[in-house]
Amino acid sequence: MRLQALTLALLAASPGLAEDKPVLTVYAGDYVTSEWGPGPKIEEGFEAFCNCDLKFVTGDVLPRILMEGEGTEADIVFGLNTDVTARARASGLFAPHGQDTSDMSLPIEWTDEIFLPYNWGETAFIYDETRLENPPASFAELLDAPDDLKIVIQDPRASISGLALLLWVKEVYGDQAPEAWAKLAPKVLTVTKGWSESYGMFTDGEADMVLSYTTSPAYHIAAEEDLTKKAAIFPEGHYFMTELAAQLRTTDQPELAQAFMDWILTPDFQKVIPLANWSMPAKLPQADWPQVMRDLPRPEKTLFYTEDEAEALRQPALDEWLRAFSQ
Repeated sequence: MRLQALTLALLAASPGLAEDKPVLTVYAGDYVTSEWGPGPKIEEGFEAFCNCDLKFVTGDVLPRILMEGEGTEADIVFGLNTDVTARARASGLFAPHGQDTSDMSLPIEWTDEIFLPYNWGETAFIYDETRLENPPASFAELLDAPDDLKIVIQDPRASISGLALLLWVKEVYGDQAPEAWAKLAPKVLTVTKGWSESYGMFTDGEADMVLSYTTSPAYHIAAEEDLTKKAAIFPEGHYFMTELAAQLRTTDQPELAQAFMDWILTPDFQKVIPLANWSMPAKLPQADWPQVMRDLPRPEKTLFYTEDEAEALRQPALDEWLRAFSQ
């Protein structure tokens, strides 16, 4: 109803609105506007009824927001996750999303009134079966693999997927995490700032495996008809991630910002997610998922830290990682 009201209000506005459309500024990760990202379809979908200009500003979302504070130009942030929301929430910069989250297609219950999920998946190491005939069948096998195995990962200080790997290792290995990192470090070809750079190195053939998500093979299957990219599924479990949107309390476009939040859980938005964001939709019945997503192998065990747990573990886990990679 709020979406309909906004559309009617904008259509009824003065003719000058067409020449001077309001701008909704969305801070998002670099991947959103990459060749694999959902940015263009999201922009097209929202602009189709908002009579506005949706503008993505990409980069390190949370550090930028925290640095800019109440002077930020952002109306929406897009792409946070529960491993960083404790710091985001403590800033006091965000407003309630106003959505009913009682019927989500997530493997966990969601009750957060500020941060709204729009997708989900699990971290995984992706490999090309034409280059790696015998991929590790467990996390333990990955750690014990020969050191000439070339893996690309992301920096946990700049990347949410990199931070997820820290917490994944911490959840699986606990106090033995430093030993796990010591085994993994020699196999890491490089640590990139973001996911796009890592994945590009993998697809260019520079690495045998790349840290990504269980859903990543769907892109290759659906967009390239390439069945050779697979996620290594580990019995130890895989770390759950959901990407989140939130609206800024300081927005100068409150109606547009609220309309965007309202749109996120609609079927029109959610149907974009599987084949543009290449992840599971946060609120869409599984029967409505594309077949390629329904066919993907899923881990039997989902690992997850709450935002408070993740925040408490972040610095100790980062210290362990830094020690391993400074040797």
